[in-house]
Amino acid sequence: MKALLILLSFVIGIVLCLHLAMNGSVGNIVNNPRMGNALFWVIGAVAALLIGLTGWEPQFFERLREVPFWLFTAGAMGGCLVFGIAWLIPRLGAGPVMIIMLAGQVLCGLVFSHYGILGSPVSKITGMKILGAFILLVGVFFTVYGDKIASE
Repeated sequence: MKALLILLSFVIGIVLCLHLAMNGSVGNIVNNPRMGNALFWVIGAVAALLIGLTGWEPQFFERLREVPFWLFTAGAMGGCLVFGIAWLIPRLGAGPVMIIMLAGQVLCGLVFSHYGILGSPVSKITGMKILGAFILLVGVFFTVYGDKIASE
């Protein structure tokens, strides 16, 4: 079962890269990444509502009152993230943007797991995890700047 979850996570990473590159491409084609991003969010909102309705529960709105208000800022964060990424991809390239983002996600994920932030299962940072993060950062550096270093 865990292997399937790992595979699903990997596939979602591929889809995320594809989605964000498509969003950046639309913004580039229409020469207006803000409007391209807004269009994607409207389409995404409709899709999210349709998916959400498949799990309809009348108690949802009652339980919604228990959610701290600040957690709802995640929706605005998502919009800003996708816009920022769609703006960056035509400027830096899909590869560098995704690789740099992955490094940020890994480092943040380590901290969130270490402290159990936002309900994450606790998984303490160890020397091996630090070594892995360091290797990742070195890989990010060479992936983003390796061609420039090799050509000098």
